[in-house]
Amino acid sequence: MALFDNKKPFSYDIIREGDDVILSVNLEDYPHVPSLEDDPVVMSKMCDMLIEVKDATKIVFLQKRNYEYDSSQTALLKEIAKMYSHLTKRKDLFSYTALLSDTSCSRWVNNWYSAVQSIISNLLRSDPISAYVEIVRISRDQRMMLEKSTDDTFTKCSEKYLKVMDFLIGMLEKTRLISMAKPSLAGHKAGDREIYRRFFTPILRPDFMFTKLMATFPHDAEEIANYIVGRDIEVTIFSLPDNVQNLYHIVPPEFKLTEEKYEILDTARKIMAEYKPKKSEFVEPDRMRKVFFNIGVDLIDELTNYRNIKMSSSEIEQLANILVRYTVGFGLIEVLLQDEKVQDITVNMQIGDVPMFIVHQDYSDCKTNIIPTRTEAESWATKLRLISGRPLDEANPILDTEISVTGANARVAVIGQPLNPFGLAYAFRRHRDRPWTLPLYIHNRMISSLAAGMISFLIDGNRTLLIAGTRSAGKTSLLGAVLVEVMRKYRILTIEDTLELPTVALRKLGYNIQPMKVAAALSKSSAEVPADEGIRTTLRLGDSALIVGEIRSKEALALYEAMRVGALANVVAGTIHGDSPYGVFDRVVNDLQVPRTSFKATDVIIVANPIRSADSMHRWRRVTQITEIKKHWENDPLLENGFSDLMKYDTRTDQLEPSDDLINGESEVLKGIAGNIKEWAGSWDAVWDNILLRAKTKETLVQVANKSKLPNLLEAEFVVRANDQFHKISDNIKQEIGSMDSKRIFFDWNEWLKRSIKKINMK
Repeated sequence: MALFDNKKPFSYDIIREGDDVILSVNLEDYPHVPSLEDDPVVMSKMCDMLIEVKDATKIVFLQKRNYEYDSSQTALLKEIAKMYSHLTKRKDLFSYTALLSDTSCSRWVNNWYSAVQSIISNLLRSDPISAYVEIVRISRDQRMMLEKSTDDTFTKCSEKYLKVMDFLIGMLEKTRLISMAKPSLAGHKAGDREIYRRFFTPILRPDFMFTKLMATFPHDAEEIANYIVGRDIEVTIFSLPDNVQNLYHIVPPEFKLTEEKYEILDTARKIMAEYKPKKSEFVEPDRMRKVFFNIGVDLIDELTNYRNIKMSSSEIEQLANILVRYTVGFGLIEVLLQDEKVQDITVNMQIGDVPMFIVHQDYSDCKTNIIPTRTEAESWATKLRLISGRPLDEANPILDTEISVTGANARVAVIGQPLNPFGLAYAFRRHRDRPWTLPLYIHNRMISSLAAGMISFLIDGNRTLLIAGTRSAGKTSLLGAVLVEVMRKYRILTIEDTLELPTVALRKLGYNIQPMKVAAALSKSSAEVPADEGIRTTLRLGDSALIVGEIRSKEALALYEAMRVGALANVVAGTIHGDSPYGVFDRVVNDLQVPRTSFKATDVIIVANPIRSADSMHRWRRVTQITEIKKHWENDPLLENGFSDLMKYDTRTDQLEPSDDLINGESEVLKGIAGNIKEWAGSWDAVWDNILLRAKTKETLVQVANKSKLPNLLEAEFVVRANDQFHKISDNIKQEIGSMDSKRIFFDWNEWLKRSIKKINMK
């Protein structure tokens, strides 16, 4: 913040930040909210300042909230200020004697001179649009009088006056403010400032925070959705007339506080800023946040008592939460992450000049009304270094890690100089609060029930699965749903360089799961264990399912080594970038240098890719292919029919459809599973019947959840119970009659489902 020599209202300082020259105006004691659009005094004063500070690019009013007008808005007013400065020097045009052609004109010139001086000296700076409208009106009225007049002296005197009016009109119409306002001036009344809100919209920032926010709704946008996140975060989605991107407009509670609450928060922040958290404290961010929250509650309570301000416990807790966000937290990033519909947040290159962008569940790519500053970006980087224990500097310009904040978890990717020549850039990927499940995928049309049944069969059959797709295709989410299908009696080992899989949630659901974190593939210097060593370590940890978050680099060799030696007697699964089965083969063999014969250890590739509309305005996540890898090929699986599609996405039905190979039982992988089970060996009908049974249970669960309006039936907690019951009922019936009777299994499972729903409804 600028330090002012003069603390009186409208004293100012000049701050230079990069290419920006910021006119920082002190209005702490100004009795009104500072506003170019609403306050003629403020606009007039700013014109005077812009004449003095000709190279100013931004205007910032400092009050309890800081109000910033960006370079384009400042430029509009600079033109008016420049014009005013020019006109005040043109004595040849606007002096009394200049308007007085001869002494015979004196009876009219007094009024004309008074009108011109009033417009130029007062109205032009405080209300240039009304000045223009008034000049046009005077000129029109004068011409009408001239047409009716028969007085030659009046005609002669009026012509000079009209020439001055036309000169003023011409100058004003050359300014961008007037040229933009002209189409909307019909019916405009002098003094009405509503029109200025179309051109001047400040970005707001309270004293205690760095991030800026465009709080005003865009005047020409169409509101297409609005909702509340939590208890007090307002979200509105706008369709913009001149942009294919929608606007995600958010108003968090910190921008709706009273002035006394702002003062309390600002004082509390300054006190807490004296304490610098140690590196060791960032190792447990949840614990650190709780400590700071408790300190914040006590501090705010003490400050309110000292100032004799009455505040409820809920209000104090709200302020404490805000305080934590702007001390040890991530500011408005945390507010965005609280919205479950926000999937991705990106902060690009020239921080301080451009807004954040998000990917919204319902409205795809949107720009936001939030503009982070360089100070804020650097603060995030420092915290991420401490939380992750990973470097971020010129020698290591890439940082991958994860954060856990109130109500959300997210993966974070940061790039810095020299990779990003403009400084820092961020990408936050929000994880779903609860694990994805196959029934949820069916509900959202990402897979069909038959595909879910087959995936369930493959997992119980201990196959090796690779989930492939492009960026943001939902690979990790699908891998999380695969985890939910693994029976709870098996041990699971997960390996990730950035923790994204829902291991904590699954542990709470009773899973025997051990997450392992390894060094990031792009990290140059780290004390963490390399990914390939982590995978080899799992071979010494006993019989376990192995789940690899993403196969990126040389760990692929170790993974395929584990697959080939058969050291893991359970499912092996992971994600990999690739838009097709052959794309996965090409990446694994050619990019990651895994031997061709080793690639055959892959049993099935599941491809997830976004599907776009014809106008490219919309996209939906879909599983587009389930392909098995046959074992008879030698050099190229594509040329030697080594790929066999079991299911493929059909655009006409918008879902996965079974292939002839699957329907006719020509799947080596599925037959291989059957060959290890006495009741199914040599019987494709029995295998197909079990896949259909699993599909039917998944589809029924989705139908019942929708019909009974119990969406929680599709969440992991209930799906895990449903899966457990499926396996227990199957085992009981097999023990009772000696075979897997699908009809009896489904009947008993469906009865259990009905009883469970009845219990839920009774609560």
